[in-house]
Amino acid sequence: MPVLACHAMTCHAMSGMEPFVAELEAEQRELIDLLRALPRESWSLPTPASGWDVRDQVSHLADVEEIACDTVTGGPRTLSEEARGFSSPDAFTLAGCEKGRRMEPAEVLAWWERGCESIRALLLARDPKDRVPWGLGMSARTFATARQMETWAHGSDVRVAVGAPVTLASRHRNVAWLIVNALPYAFMVAGRTMPPGDLRVELDFGGETWAFGPEGASDRIVGDALEFCLLGVQRLKRSEARTLVAEGALAGAALDSARAFL
Repeated sequence: MPVLACHAMTCHAMSGMEPFVAELEAEQRELIDLLRALPRESWSLPTPASGWDVRDQVSHLADVEEIACDTVTGGPRTLSEEARGFSSPDAFTLAGCEKGRRMEPAEVLAWWERGCESIRALLLARDPKDRVPWGLGMSARTFATARQMETWAHGSDVRVAVGAPVTLASRHRNVAWLIVNALPYAFMVAGRTMPPGDLRVELDFGGETWAFGPEGASDRIVGDALEFCLLGVQRLKRSEARTLVAEGALAGAALDSARAFL
C-alpha cells in the first residue's frame, strides 16, 4: 500500500491532527524497536492470546492497519466490507494471522511498518472532527487514539511473551480516555443496560492523577492507571485488579463491562 506523502507543517495547518498522530507514531515505533531486536525464534513464542504467537500478534496489527487505511480512504478493504466476508469476528481476525504465518518474521514486520506509515500520513491529512466509518463511526482524532490503543494492547501481549515489562507513558492517558468514552459501546456489546448516573474516573499515574468526568459525579472509579488500561483492553480481569475501586452501581458495572476495542 503506497504511503501518502504529507508535509508535516502543511498537515498541521490543515488539520490539527499532528499531536494525535505523533502519539500514535511513538506507540508504533516503541513496539517496532522491540520487534527488530528479537531473534527469529522469539517470534514463535506463545502470547497471552490463546493460540497466538508473537508473529500472529504483529500479523493482526499489519492486516488491520491495511483495513484501517482503506476505511479512511474508501478503498476495497474497508472494515465493513472486509468483516462481511467472514462468519464471525474470530474468523476475521484469524485471517490476518494466517497471512502472516506464510511469511518470515522480517516480512511481517515490514508489512506492518508499511501500514503504520500509511495510516499516519492519511490521518495527518484529516481534520480531527472528520468522521471515519470504523465500527459505529468515530472522529479522526478518536480513530488515531483507537489505533494507538490497539498497538499498545497487542504490544503488551508481545511484551509478556518475551519477558519485557508492560508499562505506561504519559501518552497512554489517551488509552484511558478512550476506555472511559467507549463505555456506552462497551455496555451495548455486553448486552447490559447502563445504570443511571454519571461517572468520575481518577487514575494514579506515578503520583499524577488522570481524571475524567465531572467532579461531582454520582459514581467514581479510582485506582492505578496501568490496571485500568489493562482492564479496558481486556488483558486484566476485574478480579485480578488490586487497586481499582468502584463507588456506585454505574462504576461497578463499568469495571465489569469496560471494552475499548471493536
